[in-house]
Amino acid sequence: MAHLLGTDLEVLTSALQFHQQGLHPLLVTVLNTWGSAPRPAGSLLAITASGRHAGSVSGGCVEDDLFQRCQQGEWRTLSGPSIIRYGVSQDEAARFGLPCGGQLELLLEPMHDLLHWQDLHERLQAGEVLERQLNLQTGQASLEPLLNSQTSAFTSTASRVRKIFGPQWRILLIGANHLARYVSQFALALDYQVQVCDPRAEYGEEWDIPQAALTTIMPDDAVLALKHYQRTIILTLTHDPKLDDMALMEALNTDAFYIGALGSKLSSDKRRERMRYLGISAENIKRLHAPVGLDIGSRTPAEIAISILADITARRNRRG
Repeated sequence: MAHLLGTDLEVLTSALQFHQQGLHPLLVTVLNTWGSAPRPAGSLLAITASGRHAGSVSGGCVEDDLFQRCQQGEWRTLSGPSIIRYGVSQDEAARFGLPCGGQLELLLEPMHDLLHWQDLHERLQAGEVLERQLNLQTGQASLEPLLNSQTSAFTSTASRVRKIFGPQWRILLIGANHLARYVSQFALALDYQVQVCDPRAEYGEEWDIPQAALTTIMPDDAVLALKHYQRTIILTLTHDPKLDDMALMEALNTDAFYIGALGSKLSSDKRRERMRYLGISAENIKRLHAPVGLDIGSRTPAEIAISILADITARRNRRG
């Protein structure tokens, strides 16, 4: 799993591969949803007339219809952006598997400007976070570095579509151990930017996930480098108080969205007591998620990683 890509980058990688094979892909973006919809606005799907595809815009039935219409050549001569809708009537919503009368508005975009898409792909691979704006009347698109990290990931109007490509959320892991390996892999699949901090040479030498950059600076310095970035998750995973506490002392005084520490309830209580002794306010100590993760009876590193990412996801979706 070391080479998992974030969803958007994965779709773009496949789309460019389709291009190289002469398959002329069509990029489909979820533009708007009403009621209940399986995929959020901004989700991507690349399709070709040969049936090759990557990504998704629904639970499957809408994709099947798109594949069939694409294979029949309905959009063969499409020269610019086009919008189609599904689930306008109750019968159509049921036919396409849209729950609770949901409706779906999709943007179809031929990928004629290959240089534009290659530029986007290369810059995403380099770790950039980019804002792409598309003029729906002219079909002209622009790419700019994202300046405001708190902005919405996707917006659309009658004339313009704006989508953020690249990870807007960051995870800093203290410890390059077995658990960190699974957390990194799952986080990369969820399109986080992942950084791993471990000054211990014996751990750093074994780290081999290039998408999750390893730094060997001290944990408090790694936290301070991200202290002004609110969309940050900081997780201490070493079980070594000398390293974990060093990070937590700084993390609990930042605006980080989520701060978690691995350990049992007993060790977590002792950690909170150490934080109080070190002068961290009671209010800030309350921000610490320890033991970290949802209680799902997890025992293996993979299960613990799932419990951690599940808790973070629930809180990001305001269900925690």
